[in-house]
Amino acid sequence: MDAIDRQLIEALRANGRSSWAELGRVVGLSGPSVQERVKRLEDRGVLLGYRAVVAPEQVGLGTSALIGLFQRDDVETDDIVEGVREIAAVEDCWFVAGDQELVVKVRVADVTELEEVVGNLRRVNGVVRTRTTVILSTRWEARPAPISE
Repeated sequence: MDAIDRQLIEALRANGRSSWAELGRVVGLSGPSVQERVKRLEDRGVLLGYRAVVAPEQVGLGTSALIGLFQRDDVETDDIVEGVREIAAVEDCWFVAGDQELVVKVRVADVTELEEVVGNLRRVNGVVRTRTTVILSTRWEARPAPISE
């Protein structure tokens, strides 16, 4: 990955809907050259996809929480992950160091729905207990980290 690839990635992070011509102006290449480079970045697994980012509260998901999952010793973490994947409210799932093995982020309409999701997580085979932290407000989210050289 060279400096132009890094510039392209930064431009796409800022606006994933930029045209090839717009991206070309940013990096000093033709539209077709940019299209080729982006395709290579996709093929190599550097660019994983494109998505619309929505305001959760505007689509009825005004309550968010981080929930730590504590694992039973005789269960594989991957088995828990597969069970958690079935719960639609789980947005992210991280394997972490510390007391709990996994932390998930959930988005739901309200506290009543959050209680239901916590119950569903507790019923996942291998989860022995949970620890929930309700998010009161979000200062920023999904801020892209700088790309190292």
